[in-house]
Amino acid sequence: MRFLSLVIIIFNINFNLSAVEFTGKFEQGSFILGKTKPNSKIKIDNKKIRISKDGFFAFGLDRDRKNNVIISISENGVTKTFEKKVFKRKYRIQRIDGLPPKHVTPPPEVYERIKKDNILIGKARSIDTSLDFFKDKFIYPIDKYIITGVYGSQRILNGKPRRPHYGIDFHAPEGTPVKAMMDGKVTLAEDDMYFTGGTIIFDHGHGISTLYMHMKDINVKIGQKVRQGEIVGTLGQSGRATGPHLDIRLNWFNVKLDPASILD
Repeated sequence: MRFLSLVIIIFNINFNLSAVEFTGKFEQGSFILGKTKPNSKIKIDNKKIRISKDGFFAFGLDRDRKNNVIISISENGVTKTFEKKVFKRKYRIQRIDGLPPKHVTPPPEVYERIKKDNILIGKARSIDTSLDFFKDKFIYPIDKYIITGVYGSQRILNGKPRRPHYGIDFHAPEGTPVKAMMDGKVTLAEDDMYFTGGTIIFDHGHGISTLYMHMKDINVKIGQKVRQGEIVGTLGQSGRATGPHLDIRLNWFNVKLDPASILD
C-alpha cells in the first residue's frame, strides 16, 4: 500500500495529472475497477473508456491475455501513458475419452438455433450504458452451494479440445432461489436456449454484465430493473446441463472474465 501511494504522489508531481487507483489483480481473466478524476480521459489499449460522474471506470483482461495493459490518462491537455504487467494463470485441464459423438459435438440440425442464441447473447453483452452499479460490491447468487466448475478450466473430449469454461458452476438442489448479485437492468431473459437453457443477462453499466445460465424459472423480463439480493428465478438443469447447477458468467463487452474477481 505504501508503494502504491508513493507511485501516485510521484505521478501527480511529475505530470500534473490526477492520481489513478486500481482495484483488482492484473492477471488473466480479471475484472479491474479504476478510480480517477471525473474530468480525466482514460484509454485502455487505445480504447476509450467511459468514466462515471464520480470518476469510476472498469475493464477486464481475457483468459489468455499475453500482452501488458497500456493505459493512457489525459487531463487538461496533458497525457501520460504507462504499462501494467499482466500475470499468467494456470488452468485446470481435464481429458475424457470414449464419449459418444453426440456428447461431444451438437447435431447439425441445431446449428441454426445455436447461431440465433449466440446473436441474442452477443447483442446483450455489447450494450454500453452509463449505469454505474459495477463499482459496488457484488454478492453471491445463492446462499448454500458447492462449486463444481471454475473459470478457465478446459476439457479435451475424445482428443478434441473444447471451449474453455468461462464461468463458475454453483451446484445446489433444483428450485433453489437465485439472487441478483448486483443492481442492474435485464437485457436478456430466455427460458430455452440450446446450450444455456433458462438464461438471464443483467447490465451493470460501462459494458459490465453478468450472465445466469441453466435456470429453471425466470422471474424477470427484459427492461426490468432489479436490486441486489432480489430473487430473479430458481436454479435448474435446463439446456446442456448434466445436473442442477447455476453457471454464472461475467463480461466486459465481449471479453469473458472470471466471476470470482468480483466476488472475492
